[in-house]
Parts: sequence; C-alpha cells; structure tokens
Amino acid sequence: MKVQSWKTSQEIVPNEVKEDEKVLMPKLYPDSPLFTRWGDGLEEKEQEEAEGLFQIYGYNVFLSNRLPLDRKLQDTRDRRCLNKSYPKELPSLAVILIYLDEALSVLKRALRSIIDRTPPNLLKEIIMVDDNSSNEDLKENLDAFIKALEQENPSVHFVRVRHTVQYGLAHARASGWRAATADVVAILDAHIEVHKLWAEPMLTRIKADRTVVVSPVFDRVNFDDLKVVKYFSASHAFDWALWCMYESFRPEYYQKNDGSLPGKSPSVMGILVADREFLGEIGGLDEGMKVYGGENVELGIRVWTCGGSIEIVPCSKIAHIERNHKPYMPDLSGAMKRNALRVAEVWMDEYKHNINLAWNIPFENHGIDIGDVSERKRLREQLKCKPFKWYLENIYPQLDPWDNILAFGGMKNLESNLCIDQGPVPGDTPIAYGCHFYGPQMIYYRANGEFYIGGIKSHKYNDNRCLADVGKRKSEPGLYNCKEAQQKGMGIHWNFTQGKEIRNNKTMRCLEIELGTLLIKECSGQKWEVQHIIKPF
Repeated sequence: MKVQSWKTSQEIVPNEVKEDEKVLMPKLYPDSPLFTRWGDGLEEKEQEEAEGLFQIYGYNVFLSNRLPLDRKLQDTRDRRCLNKSYPKELPSLAVILIYLDEALSVLKRALRSIIDRTPPNLLKEIIMVDDNSSNEDLKENLDAFIKALEQENPSVHFVRVRHTVQYGLAHARASGWRAATADVVAILDAHIEVHKLWAEPMLTRIKADRTVVVSPVFDRVNFDDLKVVKYFSASHAFDWALWCMYESFRPEYYQKNDGSLPGKSPSVMGILVADREFLGEIGGLDEGMKVYGGENVELGIRVWTCGGSIEIVPCSKIAHIERNHKPYMPDLSGAMKRNALRVAEVWMDEYKHNINLAWNIPFENHGIDIGDVSERKRLREQLKCKPFKWYLENIYPQLDPWDNILAFGGMKNLESNLCIDQGPVPGDTPIAYGCHFYGPQMIYYRANGEFYIGGIKSHKYNDNRCLADVGKRKSEPGLYNCKEAQQKGMGIHWNFTQGKEIRNNKTMRCLEIELGTLLIKECSGQKWEVQHIIKPF
C-alpha cells in the first residue's frame, strides 16, 4: 500500500488505493467536535497534532496550515450584485485587524485576501492590533511576512499596534481607530477572508452618507473543515441579555423585492465600516467595556440615537471563521453580564432593569463593578441623543419592552417551602421542587395575569410558556406556548397578591401543593410568595 499524502487542499486521500484496500485509521478523539465531519485518514500523530491545535485556537489550524494563503472563494453574492458598478472616486480605506493569539496561517490568509481583493488606489493602510498575544509565531514570523507584503505593495502603509496588557475588543478596536489616517475605517476580526469587491459597495454607501455605519454580510467558515457556507443577508439584532443574533429585516425591506439593496439594522455584530471622523464625533468605541460582549450593541444604540444609522450591505461579503470555542475566555457570561449592565446604565433609561431581568441580577446592590460611566453619560448629553424609548419604538420595535412585568424570580409555596419548577424538558407539566431559584424556577408575572415559568423571551415574535389551567377534568397544571394555550381554551390568566393564593381567572381554581405534588384544585387558601417585586400589585 502506498503512503498517504495530501491529494487536495481540503481532504486527505490515499494515492491510487483500490476501494477494498483502504484502511480507515481509528479516531483517537471520537467525541471531539473537530472529528465529527473531518479527519478520516489522518494518522495518529496527525490526529494528535490537529486536536492539540484545535483546543488552543478553537478552529482547525492543522488544516489551515496546509491550505493555500490565496485560496479562491466561491462568489456567494446576490446575482443582482454582479451587475452593479461603483464610482472610481471613493474614500480611502484603513483596514484594522484585531487579534489575540490568532493562528499565524489564519492571519496570513486574512492579510493576503485583503491585499489581493482590495483595489490599491483605495487601500491606504492595514493596521494590526495585537491585544497582548503570547504566541511566539505572531512576533518575528508575522513581522517577516508583513515586511514581504510591504515590499510587494509599497503603496500600502502597514502599522503595528501591540498592547502590553490585554484590554479586550472595544479597547483594541479603539487603538486601531486612533492609529488610522484614512477616510474610512474597516474594523475586522482577524480570522476572516474578504471576497472580491468587498470594499467598494460599503465605501459607496459611506460616500453617499458619512453618518451611516455599515457591515458586510458574513459567510460562515466552518471551524472543522474550513469550508465556506453561504449566509444570506439579515439584520444584526440582540436580546435583553445583549447576546447577538440574526433577524429578518423589517417588512418594508422585502417589499422592494431586491436582495442586493442595503437593509437597516438595529445593531452591528462587531465587524463594522465607518467614516473615521464621524466615528470619533459620536464617541468612538466605549473603552470601558471589558474583554468581550455588549460593545457592538452599545455602538448600535448610540449610532441610531445620536444622529446616524446602521445598514447591512449584501453586495459586500466576508468569510468569517466561526470558532467552536473562544480559548481566551471559555465562559463569556461574566464579561457579558458586566458589559450589559454598563450599556444599560448609560443608554437604556427606564428600561435599564430589563438587563437585570434577563440575567437574573438584583435591581439594587448587585455588587458588579461596571466602571466609571460619567464620561459616557456626558457624551450622550453633549450629542443630544434621543431617548431609548424612541429607539425601541422606531428602530427595534421587535424587542418586547417588558414594561408590564410586575414580579420575577422563584415562586415559593409558604405551606410546603417548595417552589414552582418547569419540570422535565421537553414536557408540558410544571412541578413542585426544592427551591434553588435558578433558571428552571424563574417565573415572570405580567400585568395581564400571565405567569411564565423557566424564562421569558426578549422578542414580540417569540411566544412565552404560560402556566395554564388545562380544564376541570385535569388536576395538574400545564405549561404551554401562550398563544396555543389560549386557542385551546385553557386558562392562562391568574390573580395573585404577594403572600396570598394564586387563583385562575377563568376556572377560579387555585395552584396548590399536596404531598409534594403541584396541583390545580378548589382553593383552600394556600399562600405563595414571589422572590422579587418590580411594581406593586
């Protein structure tokens, strides 16, 4: 049998081995996400190397090191983009790459794609911001590669910014912005490859309106096989915990029936392109944000309320590696929670406690240090920004304002000292359980009498799970999507006063606990107490 070799850049195949002669190597890491779809035929040493690199970086560096730096990307743009033309005179561009211990081959591929697919007359500078990497590859080896690029491309100015401590994404992006001199800054992640004609559509929009902040459409690069998966254009949105997500554009966008047109977006998902001076005028990036999360939502709210707008530009495409895990912080929730509270304090007015609700944080004395926000509050006053209520009503009406929630937290039965729990998932039967006040026992009581158990949805288009009296024939309560329960005639509205009974408005039966079992029955006066009251009721 002949020795195995790299037949293509994407997969390992044996050299002219007959089908019945192939020997499949046993997988050393059958539970690793890296080897679910990729890695057949790798020898044991190669598997060990690939898995080791994967744990360090969160994507397939073993494969990246063997792919061409200038690999061709399939054109995934809307067909109508192919017929568009762009002005010859466009603003100059600074590309800012932010990185922390990125794989060298991934960084090289990003740089190669930017150089090869950005017109030289537009690309003024590439600014590399290293947020205190410890990877030795990103010192002399990266310097040598950049020096070679400089010699090949004398019209492009390369700038290196190295932090001596790790500041986090927002501060690193701000460092890149401060180092830039071009008309427009494109602030990108470093694990990307740009498609052809990626820059011109966004520069054209900014030339037409310097107050618009734009974002390309990201195609996903799989973390395992590094293949590019086409993503369609969508707005960049978020929930009340400030986790980012994709959403459809507003209905009026689709009425135009042209997927090549830019679409308005309530936020931006990190990668952004903006007029350099305008970004400075509205306060740049909030450098008080720590590590990761929330900074993009903060920017989105600030741009919209302080005189600008945000658009997604479908004719601009960037391929972005979706990591399996972020090695620099396996659990991002601590940083996210802290940053979200900071955003809320500066920008969300009477809605700021929705962040506390989403994270189950006490409204007062939560003990989380959000840093000094006095400067950001002064900025908001100086810019005469619109209130957050305006943003909710005009820019992001899909977000449920949660303005009629009366109480939340654990719901304890004072007779038994047990709490309501959502019960087995999947399932539609809540249960009585020892109180621990974590997610499955989180309840939300609304002014319309609805009780949600196990969580509350941030968006109006999603349905919550309502506590329901299914009907007289059944003695157990139900937990169903509210709309479904109402259509089926269940009772989902309850009358409750702190320290008293929970009575269903439709059936007049009560929620009670007997012998450790949660039941719906004739009221006997059992008393209940909810953990946190927001408004008196």
